[in-house]
Amino acid sequence: MKLAAVVSIATFLAFALASPLEERSGTPLTQAQAEARLKPEGITASSSGGCTSKSNKSCTSYDGILSGTVDGVITLKHASGVSSLVITGGTEVGHASGTNSHATGHKVDVKHQTGLDNYIHSAFTKIADRSDGFPQWRAASGNLYCDEGTHWDITFL
Repeated sequence: MKLAAVVSIATFLAFALASPLEERSGTPLTQAQAEARLKPEGITASSSGGCTSKSNKSCTSYDGILSGTVDGVITLKHASGVSSLVITGGTEVGHASGTNSHATGHKVDVKHQTGLDNYIHSAFTKIADRSDGFPQWRAASGNLYCDEGTHWDITFL
């Protein structure tokens, strides 16, 4: 009996600790699925090309964005108290790659606005600048907010 209980606990812990980040960050969404969740919340996309193609760096695409990232953007919009939020970068080509990148659906770029900027500066902890010199803030959740000058580069974890 005791051995069975130890094995059950060990199995549970191994499963819980082995959950990949993608599982915790949600599931990939299509462009239409992400838009259907974001638009009613007052969150829109803007691109220099006026398009949503993932294969065109002039577009702003949601194709493959993680549901946890979409949830995070919605939460950020409500918590900051801004009336709207504009995403200027999503999963389209042209961004740096990596484990928690735009390509993997973990990141978005969001247009600066005073209410959002003030919220990030006051609600999150300023941490060391990123290796490229841009300033960063970290939320208690671990999400990273990097001010790249023209926009916020946000990593949802």
